[in-house]
Amino acid sequence: MSHLQTLDAYFSENREKHLEELFEFLRIPSISSLSEHKQDMQTAAQWLADKLQQLNIENVSIDQTEGHPVVYGEWLHAEGKPTILFYGHYDVQPVDPLHLWESEPFNPVIRDNKLFARGASDDKGQVFMHLKMIEALFATEGTLPVNVKFIYEGEEEIGSPNLPAYVEANKEKLSADLILISDTGLYAPGKPAVCYGLRGLTGVQIDVRGAKGDLHSGLYGGGVQNAIHALTEILASFRDEHGTIQVEGFYDKVLPLTEEERQAYQDLNFDEEALKEEIGVKELFGEEGFTYLEQTWARPTLEINGVFGGFSGEGIKTVLPAEAGAKITCRLVPDQDPNEIVALLKAHIEKHKPKGVDVTVSEFDKGAPYLTPFDHPLIQAAGRSYERVYNVPTAFTRGGGSIPIVAAFDEILALPVVLMGFGLNSENFHAPNEHFHLENFDKGLRVLGDYLYEVSNLQS
Repeated sequence: MSHLQTLDAYFSENREKHLEELFEFLRIPSISSLSEHKQDMQTAAQWLADKLQQLNIENVSIDQTEGHPVVYGEWLHAEGKPTILFYGHYDVQPVDPLHLWESEPFNPVIRDNKLFARGASDDKGQVFMHLKMIEALFATEGTLPVNVKFIYEGEEEIGSPNLPAYVEANKEKLSADLILISDTGLYAPGKPAVCYGLRGLTGVQIDVRGAKGDLHSGLYGGGVQNAIHALTEILASFRDEHGTIQVEGFYDKVLPLTEEERQAYQDLNFDEEALKEEIGVKELFGEEGFTYLEQTWARPTLEINGVFGGFSGEGIKTVLPAEAGAKITCRLVPDQDPNEIVALLKAHIEKHKPKGVDVTVSEFDKGAPYLTPFDHPLIQAAGRSYERVYNVPTAFTRGGGSIPIVAAFDEILALPVVLMGFGLNSENFHAPNEHFHLENFDKGLRVLGDYLYEVSNLQS
């Protein structure tokens, strides 16, 4: 039998046993953001460590950080073969509002071949798939086709504040040929996707101050600057009517899409009309000269996320507001640097500051963009593994959002990152009734197993 046939037989025979084990993992309320669950975080880390040891993974450790622990393990006996570093997270989001759940969030249930529980899709279910795939290979082959390392953290849902320092301090231990992450999703039901890039993120808050207090518009109107008017002048200066960002130097380091990438996006036949209906708008708007997928995957943005100031209660209050502010974020693409973009924003704001006000700019957290080249052999190999199991062409996508730890891995370890996820956007991660389609659980186990052979053969 082929290795896929062997894996299929093993997973079919052990499916109920594997699901019961996954239920154990999902019953642990490992909510990283709530202090009352600190012991649950330790319990979840210990559960993972125990499972790794049962697989004969070596040098398993629970490494404490200033927050929640990191679980590590390794198996390095595939001489001359590449090493894959598996990453995932065992922490989950809070469950509120609890009354919207149709079943208890930490009491897993299966309905319509979907597994309902907090963490089922994000990310315990997908982490568990790594373990069962390794188990299957050991059980059927007695060995692995590649070397493996594991790093599972408990702080992804709170921004991974302690993981970059851990990775920096353990660069040699974490050295590998690639990082494999299963914390993303398919392009659509039945349509697998390899995500090879993510946008970065940076943002600022703009605070405008005029007079020492709000002024009566009848006494001072027309003679004193209105803080909200001043703020709106600044905000209006950021983009033109075509959606092009007007901050000088903003696009200077943007890495252009290749023709192969643009063709791959076009081949997805994205339905913009269906999107408009889904989100309830009559027309889309974005930077001219680019399709919707290009705009949201591979072009940078500047968005006003909130504006505040003045009187907004019932009726009217005839004042000149003394203060106004706005929060702005930018999604960034390779090769933009978050710190450089903030400096450009500050220069632009200073240049367009109206008379009669003082303006201060505060910075938010930053995350760099990430990209593994579209034609990288490891990316294309992942596509082949998906296709072998799903029997349809794989979509090669970029993610419009940001996963800061991916950029940190890229920067600190300088390794290609392969995002092989099996969730669906409809699975309510971070919301009540989170679930995981077991069809993709089943197929994903086989895809991951096949990918280890693909990676092994790349250097054979």
